[in-house]
Amino acid sequence: MASGFFAILDDIAMLMDDVALASKVATKKTAGILGDDLAVNAEKATGFAASRELPVLWAITKGSFLNKLIILPIIFLLNYYLPDLIKYVLIAGGVYLAYEGVEKIVWYLFHRKHEQKHKKETHSSQPVISEKEKIKSAIITDFILSVEIVIIALSTVDGESLSIQIVVVTIVAIIATIGVYGLVALIVRMDDFGQKLVEKSDNKGLISKIGKVLINLLPTVIKVLGVVGTIALLLVSGEIFSHRVDYFHHLLTSLPAIARQVIFALVMGTIAFLVVTLIKKIAGLSTKK
Repeated sequence: MASGFFAILDDIAMLMDDVALASKVATKKTAGILGDDLAVNAEKATGFAASRELPVLWAITKGSFLNKLIILPIIFLLNYYLPDLIKYVLIAGGVYLAYEGVEKIVWYLFHRKHEQKHKKETHSSQPVISEKEKIKSAIITDFILSVEIVIIALSTVDGESLSIQIVVVTIVAIIATIGVYGLVALIVRMDDFGQKLVEKSDNKGLISKIGKVLINLLPTVIKVLGVVGTIALLLVSGEIFSHRVDYFHHLLTSLPAIARQVIFALVMGTIAFLVVTLIKKIAGLSTKK
């Protein structure tokens, strides 16, 4: 009886060792896309009034956890019954990310000044609508990136038992959410932390200077994250196309990998953007009629 009990404990210990090792490997494999996830979501969680930053971030975080709850069982079932379909799910996600990246570029080049002027002229209730739209956009983008993270993590434990696959991929998904949004929270509250340092030091000495640097640095960090986030969208989507689409896989092979990924993403994103714009115009015309 006792020997049977200790045998069970030994099996559990071995299982936990396997899970720990596999989780370490899976986390390393997904580190690149977690960096992209951080850049994208930090950019999306900024630009609000200070009192709304944490509530907005919490709303996005809850949406991210819900995304994982939806994605995990679906990916496990697809991997078991229809493993080939995962490829097309990734490609569809890549098209969306490329579209969003191109949309940001178009907005910056052609609509940014007009919208900034329009914001000043509109009623103060306008940011509420913008906040909801930004949260929705962040959760959708998180969904696509989460699919990529889960599938990459799953690929690292492809030869393991189903129980280890489920535990390892779930651990990576949880770490991804807590880690990414925890860091985003630190970034968006950087200026408040700096202000507290200034107040506690009575605006004197080294601590006060550090506080002022943090306060003055935040706008630059936000701008940089906006650029990095857009590049991250293009790189993630371009990597999906270059690795999952045979035509792209053998195209422009003389160029560096990053250049190929950006080109593929810009091409696919532009096509998607033109199609969506055309559909919106047709829908707008039909509504007017």
